[in-house]
Amino acid sequence: MKEEKSFSPMSGYLMVVIVLVLIIVPILGLFLMKMLWLIVPLVLGIFLAIGFLVVNPNESAVMVLFGAYKGTIKKNGFFWANPFLARKKISLRARNLDSDPIKVNDKVGNPIMIGIVLVWRVQDTFKAAFEVDDYSHFVDIQSEAAIRKLAGHYPYDNFDDEGAETTLRSGGEEVNYVLEEELTERLAIAGIEVHEARISYLAYSSEIAGAMLRRQQATAIVAARIKIVEGAVSMVEMALEQLSDKNIIEMDDDKKAAMVSNLMVVLCSDKDATPIVNTGTLHQ
Repeated sequence: MKEEKSFSPMSGYLMVVIVLVLIIVPILGLFLMKMLWLIVPLVLGIFLAIGFLVVNPNESAVMVLFGAYKGTIKKNGFFWANPFLARKKISLRARNLDSDPIKVNDKVGNPIMIGIVLVWRVQDTFKAAFEVDDYSHFVDIQSEAAIRKLAGHYPYDNFDDEGAETTLRSGGEEVNYVLEEELTERLAIAGIEVHEARISYLAYSSEIAGAMLRRQQATAIVAARIKIVEGAVSMVEMALEQLSDKNIIEMDDDKKAAMVSNLMVVLCSDKDATPIVNTGTLHQ
């Protein structure tokens, strides 16, 4: 397999002088002296003028002579090269790929929508020009393939896979690192260097988003209720201890049970308690 190599062209400014001489002098000779043989240097000058090229900063020109790769010009400036050389300009600037979210299945089979942001640039112009048909389209296709593979290795969250330590939602830098490594390996064949890759969009697919939202809400409610019950039990225990220590009222087991029941209802209820005035005894 061939690798990228450097091509050193001639200075374009020097050739400008030569080409102008080959064009202007024959034209003057033809009009003033009618010397027809001057057509030959005139045609030569016009042909040589085809060899001029400009390479802008962060740009390259791949040079090919009759199907043979001769090298790549990466220096910016004004140059002249053999007019028979075919030139293919390839940008070396960093590019962004903001992929549209696509529907994939995560590790446990849930349909999710996921999109990524990829920062990449061409590193090897030979591979970019000759190893793939269209390196920009190649980046798009391989990025989608990498997204699908990544989603298949991790669950969206750990609701369905409680043993999962890393998920797409909470994985953060670890998941982004795996994505970057996968893209680096896939795009190496096209001479592409990956600067950064990270998940930019992540959500459940529309057909299950409502159900998953309700499940998350239920989980949050259960967690909150657990904390409320723990606090209520502590408060009831403290109340019983202080009433007993200060001898405010003597209560048998039935009275304690009634008090615990009433306090737990008041403390654990999601609505404000409605006071009731008892005009009889505690047992009424």
